[in-house]
Amino acid sequence: MRIRLLTYSTKPRGGVVHALCLAEELTARGHDAELWALSPDGARFFREPRAPVHLVPVEKRPEEDVETRILRYAATLAEGLRAAGPADLHHAEDCLSARSLLALRTEGLVPAVIRTVHHVDAFTSPVLEECQRASIQDVDHVLCVSRFWADRLRDDFGVESDVVANGVNAAAYEAPSITRAEAGARLGWDDRPAVLSVGGVEPRKGSRTLLAAFAAARAHLGAGALLVVAGGETLFDYEDYRDAWADDARALGLNVHRGPRPPVDADVAVIGTVPEEDMAALYRAADVLAFPSTREGFGLVVLEALAAGLPAVVSDLPVLHEHLRHERDCLMVPVERAEPLAQALVRAMGDADLRARLTAAGRETAARYTWGACAEAHERVYGRVHGGA
Repeated sequence: MRIRLLTYSTKPRGGVVHALCLAEELTARGHDAELWALSPDGARFFREPRAPVHLVPVEKRPEEDVETRILRYAATLAEGLRAAGPADLHHAEDCLSARSLLALRTEGLVPAVIRTVHHVDAFTSPVLEECQRASIQDVDHVLCVSRFWADRLRDDFGVESDVVANGVNAAAYEAPSITRAEAGARLGWDDRPAVLSVGGVEPRKGSRTLLAAFAAARAHLGAGALLVVAGGETLFDYEDYRDAWADDARALGLNVHRGPRPPVDADVAVIGTVPEEDMAALYRAADVLAFPSTREGFGLVVLEALAAGLPAVVSDLPVLHEHLRHERDCLMVPVERAEPLAQALVRAMGDADLRARLTAAGRETAARYTWGACAEAHERVYGRVHGGA
């Protein structure tokens, strides 16, 4: 089958990783799978995919509001696809790319639109709410990466969906070739105790709660303890939230460094997007993953960390209960509660027996989720959709 997988970005966000890894597995299984994405100002994927790539150029306009940007980006992606010729299946990973495909379906250029819903956002913009609604209710077939969100789509939107879990490339993380000390030196904080957060500074990632928890726990985490915040590229504008986070840091007396290789007087390092080839070292250079999200689709970062042998402290979210269990392969804490999060970070950092138990069980959990199984499940869905087209 000729399959087009579409994503709005080339950065390592959950839906982008899903599209890239699924395209690679489908290609390896003999399909003609294409990976399509917008390319702002010539950007390429965070790593080079092992599948055919089509990047649609789009101009960045820093002063543009998010509603205008989303609509323009969707129209640009649709325009790029118009000249691409037919394909058997078109699969969108987000509401922006689904909007592009729905426009082409109206023109008779796309027979059916498949959409993976990773999670439902709480937008305040009517334009973005409608974009999201249409990408759920107006498409031809919906998949979810968790039962929780499939149930939400049924209850809130009246839409039935197939559940296909994410995979994780465990082999890329499970056997790092460098020690903790070497990884720390490579990333720039040597042997300082390090709490790692992946996902940037944004509301959904619980960044302000984590900052307060780290400040409360820091004296008990070891000398020179550092909070490392990686990732965070998104189309949405969280400037007000990031400003509030920075105000919190100042009020808590935390010195924030932005960029790689934090100096010795930094308490928090916001290091931005990390190259894919350095992610195993990043997990190796940390002592615990903090994942205090308020909303998640699956939590792929947690499985990556577990595959790397990094203990994780995560929010007690229903979606995470589908593949994780408190005190077995992670520690779970109440959502948006800084004090329990601080206590769990101290336990995960300082209790050697607990760390050993979480590490062993975490690796077993991560090994159960493969992109091969994910691709096989998609093949079954694709067969039904293509056969009924």
